[in-house]
Amino acid sequence: MRLKCFVLISFTLFLLVCVSFIADAQSFDIADHKKRVTIPFKLIRNMVVVKLMINNNGPYNFILDTGVGLMVITEPKLVDSIDISYKKTVQLYGLGDGESLEAYIVSALNITMPDVYSTGVGAVIFKEDHFGLSNYAGTPIHGLLGYEFFNNLVVEIDFTEYELNIWRPKDFRPGRKIHKVPITIENRKPYVEANLVFPDGTKKTSKLVVDIGAGHSLSLEDATKHEQGYPKLKMANLGMGFTGPISGFLSRINRIDIGKFKFRNVLTAFPEIDAFKRERLITKRDGNLGLGILKRFTVTFNYHDHAMYLKPTQRLGDPFEHDMSGLEFFAGGPGLKHIIISRVEPGSSADDAGLQKDDEILSINLMPVSGMSLEEIDAFFKSRNNRSMVLEIFRNKKYQNVFLVLKRRI
Repeated sequence: MRLKCFVLISFTLFLLVCVSFIADAQSFDIADHKKRVTIPFKLIRNMVVVKLMINNNGPYNFILDTGVGLMVITEPKLVDSIDISYKKTVQLYGLGDGESLEAYIVSALNITMPDVYSTGVGAVIFKEDHFGLSNYAGTPIHGLLGYEFFNNLVVEIDFTEYELNIWRPKDFRPGRKIHKVPITIENRKPYVEANLVFPDGTKKTSKLVVDIGAGHSLSLEDATKHEQGYPKLKMANLGMGFTGPISGFLSRINRIDIGKFKFRNVLTAFPEIDAFKRERLITKRDGNLGLGILKRFTVTFNYHDHAMYLKPTQRLGDPFEHDMSGLEFFAGGPGLKHIIISRVEPGSSADDAGLQKDDEILSINLMPVSGMSLEEIDAFFKSRNNRSMVLEIFRNKKYQNVFLVLKRRI
């Protein structure tokens, strides 16, 4: 299992070939008789997942991801399931420690949701499943949908009702108690300026990708600038980029200000990016703003007006916490119903308790994990410092009970 528990899903895409055969007018629209369309979504391990049809086949589960400049199909089997009129092999580079990877880029697909339809939207299709998103989510995931979904519409993501509300720009009227934050749209991604305060008191105005596909709260690039004097949790794997694991460390910054909203003691990822990959960034930026902060609001994207609207929810003041167990796990087996440990962080509580890679977790505090979602299991492991729990595991054809005490790691 290669996709880790603390996922850095920015999925920055660098295409090394011309994609001019995809139509210029790549966008979505809503049915003529509608002024607003409402579509349900699921929030799965900090991923906004919607159902859609492709070329009248499906439905397929796609992650909404403003950090993606082109639609990405991560499930290779879809090549044989949908009718594709044209495809070409390309090389992709991304954030990660591996080399480039091969994918197809395909001409316009017919993509639909209820009362929503696409125009001229092409896609990249991976030749191999490099992420294991379905195992990470515990449900089938087929790809990511980004810029094309947002560029022609106003999209509100309501994290209280778990609904998307969609308008044409001319029909959208911001509600009361909503705060407008300016954004820029550069190379098919939204950017925001945020004011940061670091542990040494340094202040900086930073340019951040607004990335609802990133499960973390904040990620800042060029980790070497922040090595000295920071409390940090060294990570061999912060998550997965397009071409492999992303190494770096976790820390906390004193504060981030986004518009009028201020967040303190913010958990922050500092990925290491080599100079070669940094040079391939088309738009220079300082990092990205992820769902760990954005889901504390009802967020509305209006690319046409270069604006992001924020309406705070009850989650606004929630503390920023990371996993306190040291466990990384995924869903495997028939129906993705088995919870398998993929990695145990050396020196962590899970390591001290004797948990091992490939152990299957059967229950937590006598509650079977078969009745839990993966995000509910995540919540157990980041719930409270010094919390005690008993895990029933299956190892080498034997059942065992393991006593685990959570410890805040950063």
